[in-house]
Amino acid sequence: MRARIIMALKESPMNANQLANLLEVDYRTIRHHLEILEKNRIVRSVGEKYSVTYFLSSDMEENYAIFEEIWKKFREKKKRK
Repeated sequence: MRARIIMALKESPMNANQLANLLEVDYRTIRHHLEILEKNRIVRSVGEKYSVTYFLSSDMEENYAIFEEIWKKFREKKKRK
């Protein structure tokens, strides 16, 4: 789920409701994962309450190619099982 959130935010900043609709997941599930991603400085937020918009952190932006490589290997390994 977190990888899907990261990939979605790479395309465009969004709020939790937009992510929930895009990924077809419960809003509370998205909020939970966003909190963890923000705590680990993978995403950052701007705004308050319902107007909070999430972006990839500058560190994540800089290292996105590494994330893509890891994600690709993970998906390939999962397909082989």
